[in-house]
Amino acid sequence: MNQGNTHSLLIGYICWIFGFFGAHRFYYGRPITGTIWFFTLGLFFIGWIVDLFLIPSMDRAADRRYAAGRIDYNVAWILLVIPVVGTLGAHRLYMGKWITAIIWFLTGGLFLVGWLYDLWTLNSQVDEVNRTPV
Repeated sequence: MNQGNTHSLLIGYICWIFGFFGAHRFYYGRPITGTIWFFTLGLFFIGWIVDLFLIPSMDRAADRRYAAGRIDYNVAWILLVIPVVGTLGAHRLYMGKWITAIIWFLTGGLFLVGWLYDLWTLNSQVDEVNRTPV
């Protein structure tokens, strides 16, 4: 069942430009391969090139997996990955997570460990908020 267009194909391709660091894989909810791409420069650029053709299927899979709702995945991701804004916790404010947003603000993204955690879990966090009845 398609729950809506949760992720943007355009943003996926923009992330792919930095895909040798795994950006597009994190964006589409694939943190394990995103981490592998990060440490191997996109499987030594070969996986990065192959992903140019795989992005449409990753986009469709993310749209099926995650629930659309009041929190937009694209906005949350943009707020996370903009360096200064992300370490200040703007994405957490956007999701209504005020306490952790304040902690992020005071600690610079929990000394960047929290930023890595959110790379792994942001899609799930947004999905959880979107599935929670208002």
